[in-house]
This record gives sequence, structure tokens and C-alpha cells, in this order.
Amino acid sequence: MRLAFFGDVVGKSGRDGLSDHLPGLRRDLKLDFVVVNAENAAGGFGITENTAREIFAAGADVLTLGNHSWDQREALTYIVREPRLIRPANYPRLMDAPGRGADVFVTADGRRVLVINVLGRIHMDPMDDPFSAVERELEAAPLGVVADAVIVDMHAEATSEKMGMGHFCDGRASLVVGTHTHVPTADAQILPHGTAYQTDAGGCCDYDSVIGNDKEEPLRRFTTRLSGGRYVPASGPATICGVFVETDDRTGLATRVEAIRVGGRLSQAIPQI
Repeated sequence: MRLAFFGDVVGKSGRDGLSDHLPGLRRDLKLDFVVVNAENAAGGFGITENTAREIFAAGADVLTLGNHSWDQREALTYIVREPRLIRPANYPRLMDAPGRGADVFVTADGRRVLVINVLGRIHMDPMDDPFSAVERELEAAPLGVVADAVIVDMHAEATSEKMGMGHFCDGRASLVVGTHTHVPTADAQILPHGTAYQTDAGGCCDYDSVIGNDKEEPLRRFTTRLSGGRYVPASGPATICGVFVETDDRTGLATRVEAIRVGGRLSQAIPQI
């Protein structure tokens, strides 16, 4: 199976970049299934029904979220109506978060893909244990038994926590990929037991920015410690960053993993199939 995961979409630039490039990537890479992290898709904060529809129309099969899941209040009701929208699985039980933190999706040719989204706990808001949450979902739909492929989106700040999740899932997931920091890491690899891994997929955004935002306000806060207003997504051409994975149809484990960077400032040649 050929899978792709694309990192945090930031604002209109990121959405436009996906609309421009994802249809061609699906065609050229013969992708069977595409997951996009879309927690910053609506003006850089959260997601709305209209912004989600744009990303689905561009070619995404499933959208994952993160710590900005509920920044747009309509997401609380939209997620109940849209099963292809996945929020973190490790919200505290008493929060009674709407929607689902994991689900099995069926590709056009009938294969089953488990998608799991969790939030890290280091330098993030307090959440339940992401490792226990992932363990629960992997046990419910094990790779090679219920699922033909498993994708884990670890939305976290600390690289160590993301790496820990990769090794925790090694041999039990097709891909573990980090999101949240909006900067692609250069460590795409297949772990010893067959799980593809990258610490951060990077953002789908204008990289003439500070993690996808116009530079002026972050620089003001860094240099003066004063806020001049809210962050605004940068509006230049976006680079679409993600990970391409090819799996063994028998085991669901990875046989190939490569970073994807298309368009904008960081563009590179797409993987050749």
C-alpha cells in the first residue's frame, strides 16, 4: 500500500498549497490513502467545516487534529457529523470530548487503515497518557489482523517523546509521525521492527515565516516581551511537507519511507516510484 501523511496545514496558504499540489502527488505517487494534520487550517487556529472541505476536496482521506482542535467552536459539532475528522485520543475522560481519537477507514479497493491521533504531554497542556491511549487502539485493531495499515500522528512538542512513541509502536504500526512543531526533520527511517518513522512531518505553510506565521509579531514578542496582536498566518507560497510510505501488503509494515517537500522555499524532487 502507498500512504502519505502531510504535516500541520497553516491558514489559507497551506490550504491553497495542498489544493495545488496534493492532486498531482496522489496521481504521481499512486497514493492509496492520505492523512493530513489540519489543526491550524482555519486562520492558523483550529478547523472549520469549510476549511476541512477544502482539504478533503484536494485529496485528503482523513484529517487529524491536535492542541488547537477546539479553537473554532464549530469544530465541536462538526466532528460529530464528520467521521473523517480525528481528534486526539487521550483527552481526559471527564472532558467527554466529541468525536473519535482513532478509527479504521476503508480505501477504495477495500483495504483497512487505522488512524490514531494523540497529544504529547511534555511542554503541552496536561492530558492522559498518550502511550496507554495508543496501546488501547492498537490492541483493538491490530496490524495484520484487523488493519492492513496503521498510521499514528503523535502531536507533541518534545522530539524525545515523539521518538519514544515511534519505538513503542515499532512492529505494530506502518507509520509513526510527529506533528505540531511545523518544521520537517531529516530523520525519515524504518525502525528495526518495520515501522516507518519521522520526528516531524513539517508544516504545510509559507516557510518565509516563524512556523507558518507572519514574522513581525513573533519577533516583537521575542525581542520586547510585548504582544502587538494575535499571530497571523504568513500568506506567501506554501511548501507542502509530508512523508511517503510504502508497505508490505502481507504484514502492513514499511518497506520504504521518504520525506516529501513540494513547492515554495523548501521544494525537493518528489519520490520516484
